[in-house]
Amino acid sequence: MSTPHNTAKPGDIARTVLMPGDPLRAKYIAETYLTNVKCFNTVRNMLGFTGEYKGKPVSVMGSGMGIPSIGIYAYELYHFYDVDTIIRIGSAGGLSDSVKLRDVVAGIGACTNSNFASQYRLPGTFAPVADFTLLRRVAEIAEKKGISLKVGNILSSDVFYNDDPGFNDAWKRMGVLCVEMESAALYMIAAHAGKHALGMFTISDHIYTGEALSPEDRQTSFREMMEVALEAALN
Repeated sequence: MSTPHNTAKPGDIARTVLMPGDPLRAKYIAETYLTNVKCFNTVRNMLGFTGEYKGKPVSVMGSGMGIPSIGIYAYELYHFYDVDTIIRIGSAGGLSDSVKLRDVVAGIGACTNSNFASQYRLPGTFAPVADFTLLRRVAEIAEKKGISLKVGNILSSDVFYNDDPGFNDAWKRMGVLCVEMESAALYMIAAHAGKHALGMFTISDHIYTGEALSPEDRQTSFREMMEVALEAALN
């Protein structure tokens, strides 16, 4: 069935979906890495494509920015299109001194300042975590490819321009590696649906050093993350 946000029909979307925030990055992945590509969604320009990677069906679709946006698309993929696995592939700002530009990070857990979990009416605080089997697979692939992969806690923030000057300092003291804006919701939706999810990120800038990748450097560094995620989708 189609939804107000996705015009795909049953069978149009593969069981595994790679999900960058930027729909144009989804288009780039489809055109660069997949064969026999079909575009299944253009609603609100949130592009989605299905093709084959090394003979296996794989889909890639943008999520937009922030928890409300990925909350819509991930929910629909899991519940209406029989998707089993979503691998988020995005950029993140480094917090920890242990992460550097171009590092690929996998979020074993996703801290958040979002109220997204309140809908589940839990009698406590839920800890959003990645699927371990998927995380282990990604770690093994990265090691074989000689790619630097950092695994740890990340932060999914609802706020990009924060009025609190100590906001990042507090999370950094807790060992959080980097900050992005989507993965906590993805992990919660996957847990509630009994599905699989993982967030992967390339460090495109560092909050404390002020360093940032150029557009050319981003293209090269993001390619490593994309290729690890594509290989993980084969299993």
